[in-house]
Amino acid sequence: MAESKINTKSKTNTTTWDAADYLKSDEDIAQYLEAVFEDGDPALVAAALGDVARAKGMSQVAREAGLGRESLYKALSSSGNPEFATVLKVIRALGLKIKLAAG
Repeated sequence: MAESKINTKSKTNTTTWDAADYLKSDEDIAQYLEAVFEDGDPALVAAALGDVARAKGMSQVAREAGLGRESLYKALSSSGNPEFATVLKVIRALGLKIKLAAG
């Protein structure tokens, strides 16, 4: 009598991970941005500001920064290259301050 093999392959379900979903408090946001700024990658900084803006509400952040929502999405994407003035406007609109320390 031949033994039958049962093929039990399990399927792995994945979901897209979005940092904005985990930025619930001002403390979370500050720690996230601090880590990103320490890395020093300008594209990562722009994308992280985009994550925070989405967590807070992109339309509201754009309005408070005096910028268009679509242009803000584009500037703060991983492929965006925002001007420094835009970065400063977004930081202010988020209610954040940049502090520098001697390294």
